[in-house]
Amino acid sequence: MKPEELERLNQSPFMKACRRLPAPHTPVWLLRQAGRYMAEYREVRAKVSFLELCKTPELAAEVTVTAARRLGVDAAIIFSDILVVLEPLGMELEFTKGEGPVLHNPIREAADVQPLREVVAAESLGFVFDAIRLTRRELPGHLPLIGFSGAPFTLAAYAIEGGSSRNFDLTKAFMYRHPGAWGDLMGKLSRAVAEYLNGQIAAGAQAVQLFDSWVGCLSPSDYREYVFPYTSQIIRQLKPGVPVLHFGVGTGMLLEVMREAGGDVIGLDFHVELDEAWRRLDGVAVQGNLDPVCLLAEREFVLRRARRVLDQAGGRPGHIFNLGHGVLPPTTVDNVIALVEYVHEQSARPSRG
Repeated sequence: MKPEELERLNQSPFMKACRRLPAPHTPVWLLRQAGRYMAEYREVRAKVSFLELCKTPELAAEVTVTAARRLGVDAAIIFSDILVVLEPLGMELEFTKGEGPVLHNPIREAADVQPLREVVAAESLGFVFDAIRLTRRELPGHLPLIGFSGAPFTLAAYAIEGGSSRNFDLTKAFMYRHPGAWGDLMGKLSRAVAEYLNGQIAAGAQAVQLFDSWVGCLSPSDYREYVFPYTSQIIRQLKPGVPVLHFGVGTGMLLEVMREAGGDVIGLDFHVELDEAWRRLDGVAVQGNLDPVCLLAEREFVLRRARRVLDQAGGRPGHIFNLGHGVLPPTTVDNVIALVEYVHEQSARPSRG
């Protein structure tokens, strides 16, 4: 990328907010902004399976760019899934209709960790890097692209549970009963994620997000003992100067220790009040945190709740407007577009002459 192109991206509202610099308006993008609620996505998805979509760079780039342009957001996020990094380790991943992701060879005993392979991202995850390169060429020159990965704990939880879980009892029992094997598993995942994210940066991502979707099932002390060393190791290994967004669900009690683990931006889910959470987080930007169910309500209600989030942010540099979780399939595109436009209009700041 040419220096002038990179500088244009660095001056975008999203990148400024990541660095807690004043921006012309509060930037906004949405978790799962390319998804089933969009007709364009459903048309593509009707032709291929979910994993085929993730693994076909041209299609992944198409749905990424289409969503960003249609919604008018301030950043695109590459279309993929947090679990694709598990396959190269030797996990048998399938997305089943109505059930979501299933791992057919879950890790249940300490001995199951040793056969897992070390990931060489360029060989096994190159389709994501190709999708990023294609997307970067198709996106407007001012619009940053976000890469992402699942965080080690969340990846480990899926691998051990064999899919989604309510209580993560198998994961936590494994963690407690087999601390050595847990360390080996988290070490392999950490090395894979760090290499994977650096590969996305090299391919053209301007920022990366670490999704620790399920880490909210842990206490702060368990997080510090069983997760912190690995998450912090990943973030330290990423290319300096590239903003890192660190997000989890149900993590209101973990915000301080997550901040300590690292990240330029801490993502907030909808279980916390943004202003109170930001007071607890010293020296970072924050992202969030409208409840995605609000988008199923009437337009007036959506905008009223958006106003509440903006009021809690108080116009301070370093706020990225987002949802507290992903866009839900029944959401109307018109409501999403109205939300994006409202955030831009209500947060516009006068330019300095």
